[in-house]
Amino acid sequence: MARPIARGLLAAALFLAHSTAADLAPVRLPPTRPAAPVLWPVTRLANTDYVNASDLAERFGLRIERARSGSLLRLTDASGVRLVLEDHNRDCYLDGLRVFLGLPVLGAKGTLWVSKIDVIKLLAPLFRPIDHLQFFPANAPQTIVLDAGHGGSDPGKENKTVGVNEKTFTLDVVLRLKKLLEAQGWRVLLTRADDTRLASDQITDLQRRAGFANQNHADLFLSVHFNSAPSAITGIETYTMAPQFMLSTADDKRDEMTDKAFPGNKLDYANLLLGAQLHRALLAGLKTPDRGFKRGRLHVLRFIECPGALVECAYLSSDAEARRVATPEFREQIARALADGLKNYSAVLETLRPKPVSPVTPAPTSSHTK
Repeated sequence: MARPIARGLLAAALFLAHSTAADLAPVRLPPTRPAAPVLWPVTRLANTDYVNASDLAERFGLRIERARSGSLLRLTDASGVRLVLEDHNRDCYLDGLRVFLGLPVLGAKGTLWVSKIDVIKLLAPLFRPIDHLQFFPANAPQTIVLDAGHGGSDPGKENKTVGVNEKTFTLDVVLRLKKLLEAQGWRVLLTRADDTRLASDQITDLQRRAGFANQNHADLFLSVHFNSAPSAITGIETYTMAPQFMLSTADDKRDEMTDKAFPGNKLDYANLLLGAQLHRALLAGLKTPDRGFKRGRLHVLRFIECPGALVECAYLSSDAEARRVATPEFREQIARALADGLKNYSAVLETLRPKPVSPVTPAPTSSHTK
């Protein structure tokens, strides 16, 4: 599942390093009333609707700071840098997370522009989830399905130098995570609890993993994997289902699936919030390079009927990282980071829900007369 690195935001990362604390704690949101739907002003550029970065700044109460003749913009507030955009780049930094857009940022008319679909399906809901309250699950999550990637005759990524494979480590992490979550009161189900496949062919195997979640009325679905790329690459990636009409992170042009709505798109905003909290928690817990929070039409995510994500916890193609994953201590760190991400997702959902109004109890009257 590894992808080539997008043109980086080195300058943006440097700005972030100097401008903000490396605080990866979950973003907490004060309860408030949902806002009215936002109608974003758009301009047609390159046959696509784009939103001006200045409109983003105005909507979210941010200041714009320009660098390199406007090819790099930082949107800031009193807490520091909130968003970094760079001309021609698909990756941006949002509250310290490396987030991949569907389309590159566009420089035109002396400023930067973000595609409308990236604004409404990615940036706006991450900036202000309360505006999209009606699209989030109504109830707190209780049942989670954990999916250990690969298994049986499918080993996943193998590192023969270190002598390890993906299927063994995904199952180990999932079993550790199950214990942690059950101790916190979750009901946890596993797509596989031993070294087996769900079907002999890959497509059916993946379909059955999603089907298992649906049949058990899961409130959340998490698929755990380890990555592969050129040996120098290390770090974590997190994937959620690409919204309808948005390009997957790995694609640079539309295909037959881009305009199709899948069952996994019913909860785009919850997917997004879940993925962001998992990615943030993994970065905080593992102290590892940020390879990006990404979108993809991964088969295991297309057909789930609950919020879901897929995490690539490390690169087994890196000998150094494979040796790290081979230690029980690091796999426990991964499990604890994932548990934190799931807990943070649930906590943020709770802050978004309107609190019930307690009935006012009349003050007791005195039977004494003055």
